[in-house]
Amino acid sequence: MIPVIAIVGRPNVGKSTLFNCLTHSRDALVYDKPGVTRDRQYGEGFYEEHRFIVIDTGGLGEATDEVDDLMASQAKQAMEEASFILFLVDARQGVMPGDFSIAKELRSTQKPLCLVLNKTDGLDPLLAKSDFYSLGLGEPITIAASHQRGIHTVLEHVFSHLPLAVTEEETLPSTSSGEGIHIAVVGRPNVGKSTLVNRLLGEERVIAFDEPGTTRSSIYISYEHLGQPYTLIDTAGVRRRSKVKDVVEKFSIIKTLQAIEAADVVILLMDAQDDVVDQELRLLDFILEAGKGAVIAVNKWDGLSQERREEIREALATKLHFVDFLRIHFISARHGSGVGNLYDSIHEAYESATKTLTSSALTKVLEEAVARHQPPLVHGRRIKLRFAHPSGIQPPSITIHGNQTTELPKAYQRYLIHAFRKAFRLMGTPIRLVLKTGENPYHKGSR
Repeated sequence: MIPVIAIVGRPNVGKSTLFNCLTHSRDALVYDKPGVTRDRQYGEGFYEEHRFIVIDTGGLGEATDEVDDLMASQAKQAMEEASFILFLVDARQGVMPGDFSIAKELRSTQKPLCLVLNKTDGLDPLLAKSDFYSLGLGEPITIAASHQRGIHTVLEHVFSHLPLAVTEEETLPSTSSGEGIHIAVVGRPNVGKSTLVNRLLGEERVIAFDEPGTTRSSIYISYEHLGQPYTLIDTAGVRRRSKVKDVVEKFSIIKTLQAIEAADVVILLMDAQDDVVDQELRLLDFILEAGKGAVIAVNKWDGLSQERREEIREALATKLHFVDFLRIHFISARHGSGVGNLYDSIHEAYESATKTLTSSALTKVLEEAVARHQPPLVHGRRIKLRFAHPSGIQPPSITIHGNQTTELPKAYQRYLIHAFRKAFRLMGTPIRLVLKTGENPYHKGSR
């Protein structure tokens, strides 16, 4: 299960700065929730071989009785979702009354946590720490988030304790739970996910799970279609609207992202009535970064005029040009039109993502691609790409050996990916290239 790190603390202690340090990129998966007093943000980060999700919870009040109900519920949900909690404090201000209230709340979660002292640049670390032992949260870690100092120490500490953070209640079933291809249906609130789930199942199955205790869990539903087994991963966002009291609760982002991790193929559902928004593009980016097969479904297509349909097609072609390898279906989940066609694309994406490739076939395609269009010169020397071999599935990973491969332009890498995709008909799945510089070990062994 992908770990979740929550950052909590009073206002202006540097939580957003730490969040940006952990996510490393403005392109991180970030969700700003409209209509919320203080926006809650979600991001994706990497530490060595680890991939994780970060939550910035916004500032908690100086005392618990001053925290409004919405912010308190958000903070509590973030704590419940987290595998590990970072309690951030301001070393320059010292311990404040609100810190004791937050510390008390954190201890009640019984989650692994760490006290992090920010803004310690220019301070004596030992002196800065001494004031915070009174919180009773153990040895603090000192950082200066604005200078990115101490971040590695924080992550090293977190991942040394993360195995203790994964409880049976938090853990999603693996892809061995259920049978057949695992399909996750994801999308923004109110795009028709529950209707599509029920249409795929052929019955009003989802609302049977709409009961207390399941709102933050992803549900695995095994079923058959035309004699073939599938497992549908119903995310927490698929619930009756009448039961949803808060906009944040509508879309349980953490469990949705974890459902993506557990899926073989993801259906990203969009609403034909709305324009494509950044949230959907970031969600799509997360799906592809996770290496999952994907299908895009545009819902509520029935009843639109031909002119409006053409406008939508043009807008999608413009905004989704970078994923021209994904099938787009125009459907009506309510009436069932176009839904059955999703299965062909689901199978195509799954088979492409798991296709067995051989070194000889990959090398042949590589040689043909290089013959058509040579790599560029670097420092007066031509980049040489010698051979390729498979290095993984879901997504298909192709390792290419040669010289100066670290200098291979992104545009040329995209050209190679397109050549491999066309040659092996790899639709509905991302392709990863791994570039290695060095001699061909297979050639040495064969001589």
